[in-house]
Formats: sequence, structure tokens, C-alpha cells
Amino acid sequence: MFRGSMVALVTPMHADGRIDQDSLAKLVEFHIDNGTDAIVAVGTTGESATLSETEHCETIKLIVEMAHNRVPVIAGTGANSTHEAIKLTRCAMQARADACLLVTPYYNKPTQEGLYQHYKTIAESVAIPQILYNVPGRTAVDMLPETVIRLADVPNIIGIKEATGDLQRAQQIMDACGDKLDVYSGDDATAMKMILMGGKGDISVTANIEPKMMHDMCTAALAGDITTAEAINNKLIALHSKLFIESSPIPVKWALYDMGMIPAGIRLPLTVLDKQYHEVVRQAMQQARA
Repeated sequence: MFRGSMVALVTPMHADGRIDQDSLAKLVEFHIDNGTDAIVAVGTTGESATLSETEHCETIKLIVEMAHNRVPVIAGTGANSTHEAIKLTRCAMQARADACLLVTPYYNKPTQEGLYQHYKTIAESVAIPQILYNVPGRTAVDMLPETVIRLADVPNIIGIKEATGDLQRAQQIMDACGDKLDVYSGDDATAMKMILMGGKGDISVTANIEPKMMHDMCTAALAGDITTAEAINNKLIALHSKLFIESSPIPVKWALYDMGMIPAGIRLPLTVLDKQYHEVVRQAMQQARA
């Protein structure tokens, strides 16, 4: 359903933590102008964990309105409460988002059966295409391929963002699910390889900074053009790494601030990128553009 480079969009904020709608509009236009294939609104990189439910729903609605059908919008609506995830997913559907991205419930560490029931219940409650999101490094719960394969039979579960970077696992899911479930990378460093293996795209942090390069790399990889994909990706390798030199979205928000795209605001408990890393991130940005 979705293909290519899907930016995990930051949520711009003023110094006092208020959402900066003007900068948000500027970012949406930046991505449309540079070929981003879909926008993921209010996911991990969009600081969903520190937005209120009202802010969460309003920001999804704003981004959908700003995109104005020029690029698909995938709304981050995951929560560690099934009830809350249903509410957020419903508000995304009402805002006319094209799909939802639902991270595994974090902190409360459900069983594999709990994960299955959680996602099945949300999918059956809200009639919008839904993408699973597995990122155990953040959530402390790992949705195993066997559970993903079961969920692929739920009609409106259309894909998974697999952010472990484990290509063998991605291949296992692709082989077992076939056309029933699209597999997207959630790890920029291994995204090119996953797409060349049969993945459908990358939900990307790097695309916040280099949207055209990420679009071009994903397009080449989807076409099986290894030479072009590698040539572009080689320029982005440092950025893929250094945008995680502190917890994301700390580095990527600072990079966008340094580019003059957004204010420096970020919500506690996250803090602005430590000064010792400023030049490291700048050098990675320069390497991409060399």
C-alpha cells in the first residue's frame, strides 16, 4: 500500500514546549517538495510519548490538512493501553489519515498472546489500515515473527515496521506472509539491504534531514538498482549512525534547528543535544551532501 521513503516526522516545538504549527507546515512542504513518499505523524520521532491525547489528535489532524492529499499521512497511534490505542486510532481515522502505525505496548511487557489480542482488538475496532511496529530496544517487548504471521491474517493489518535491524527476521516474515503483509524497515542503517531483499520501504529518521536522498535511495532499491542505491546510501551512512548519538529524536531535532528549519524546543525528559556532539552531527550532514 505504501512504498519508498516514509519520514518519521519530528514535532517542532517552541522553547517552552508548545507545538510550533508554522514550522510544522514548513516541514510538510519541505517533504512534499523533496519527494518523500509518506509522512508518519506523531510517532516515536514525533515525541508521541510526551504529547497529551488532545495534542496528539490535533497534530495528526493538522498534518493531514497541511498535506492536503499530496502525500499519504500515516498516524502514530500506539499506546501501552489497548483502550487508549483504540481512541487514538479512531481519532486518526476521523482526521482522514491514510493509515495508522502502532508501536507494541511498552513498559507493561505483554506476552505474545497479549500482543496478538491487543492488535487484533484495535484492528477489529477501527476500520483503517494499520501497520504493526516492533522496536524492542525502546519498548522492552519483542513481537516475535510467529505473532506477526498470525496477525497478517487480520484484513486491515497491512504491514509491519520492523526496527530490530535483524534482516534474517525480516526475511522470515516476508517469506511467511507474502502479499498479506508489507515489511518496512525502521532502521536506517539496514534499510537499503532490507528493501533489496523485498521490503517495501523505510520509515526513516534520516529522511528528516535528507528527504530527496532517502527517496532516491529507496526508489533505486525498490527497482533493484543496487549500484545507485549503494552510491546514495554510502553518503548517508554517517547520518544514519550519528542521528542516534543520543536518544532519538534529540539529534535529529538539533540538526533541523541547525538547518534553520525548526526552533530548538524539545520536551522533558528529553533535552537538547549536548554541545560535544554538535560538530559530530554537522560533519555527518556535510558528508551526506559532499
